Amino acid sequence: MKFPAEHIKQWLNANINHRIRLYAGAALAFAAVITVVYYCRQPASPEFTITDQLDGNIFPSAILSLATTDEQVIKPVDSLYVGNPKSCIAVRLKSGRPNSVVRIELEGTPFYARSVSEFVLPEARTEYTVYPDIQWNYEALRHNVQAEPVSVVATVEMNGVALGQRMRTYSVRSVNECLLGYNAVYPDGKRKFVSTRLLFAAYVNEENPLIDQVLREALNTRIVRRFLGYQSGTPASVDKQVYALWHVLQKRNFKYSSISNSSLSSNVVYSQRVRTFDDAFSTSQINCVDGSVLFASLLRAVNITPVLVQMPGHMFVGYYRDKEHKDLTFLETTMIGDVYLDDYFPEERLDSTMRGRTQSEMSKLTFEKSKEYANREYRKYEKDIRANKQGFMFVEISKAVRAKIQPIGC
Repeated sequence: MKFPAEHIKQWLNANINHRIRLYAGAALAFAAVITVVYYCRQPASPEFTITDQLDGNIFPSAILSLATTDEQVIKPVDSLYVGNPKSCIAVRLKSGRPNSVVRIELEGTPFYARSVSEFVLPEARTEYTVYPDIQWNYEALRHNVQAEPVSVVATVEMNGVALGQRMRTYSVRSVNECLLGYNAVYPDGKRKFVSTRLLFAAYVNEENPLIDQVLREALNTRIVRRFLGYQSGTPASVDKQVYALWHVLQKRNFKYSSISNSSLSSNVVYSQRVRTFDDAFSTSQINCVDGSVLFASLLRAVNITPVLVQMPGHMFVGYYRDKEHKDLTFLETTMIGDVYLDDYFPEERLDSTMRGRTQSEMSKLTFEKSKEYANREYRKYEKDIRANKQGFMFVEISKAVRAKIQPIGC
């Protein structure tokens, strides 16, 4: 049987087109499978980096004071992050498939135990900053009084695929270094200074066990019979309690000693050295910051609300004279060391034949002069202080602040 040439030609063309469609479909299906396998199994990049916002520095005072609060003093510059930014240390990487699972292991150091954590990265092929959970050794941080280098070693897996191990050396700062602020660098390259001066509140430690000793010495002066805070009823009675604390510190010969510089060398982060309550108490040395946080600790302990006031290059302390917090006055604590009380007559040795000032008179005089000076300085810069402009600060050590910043406990 013979077929017309035209029919044969049509049959061949249909057969060829059918085969082409089959091959094309198979090729597309194969490409789709390869794409899915690659997309789902492979991370977008085998690289990751260990990063942070504080130029490779870890501040124990920040970690200790924020450990039990929800406050975010150091805020991530990238909105695409997972984990807890309070850990300070982060891993930067790109996700693979949607809902990629990343596993981060940090090797142990003297300052934290071996830590393993897993996170889900919701978006596909997207850069994320991941903050791993860290089991801090809080005692080691609390007793670190000198900057120490530490090697942070991270091993990372994504979707079961090992991305390798990286190491970066950090500097664990002294617990005495208070982070004042840092320059945040945003993804678009812009830089913005972020103030963290609220961390000064971490050095106000109203629970320090040494405070009971100070209060006992203050009661022994008989300036006051008891510490009642605002229950005493009048602003004058509050002042009397505050003066009793002032007098004890003068009797202990507290002197001004300006030690505030740290060894930190960075154009990203800024810090100041602050003596803890234990340090100041054991050495009887204070500068303006040390004296302010020390005195604020004593005031909080007797239920008088203190205020830390800072201006460029200086700090002093204030306190409310009434429970409604309407009557505010201030003290210049560096004047505690302006007189040496042993140069004057003790009250118990004074008789009618002696002339000259007594220790109580000189102590009360410096107390009043301190109030005059500090109130004058406050009035001079009140607008900038209340606005918390850069270099200025007004922080009432209240329950609200304590919900954000806890004492570092030393």
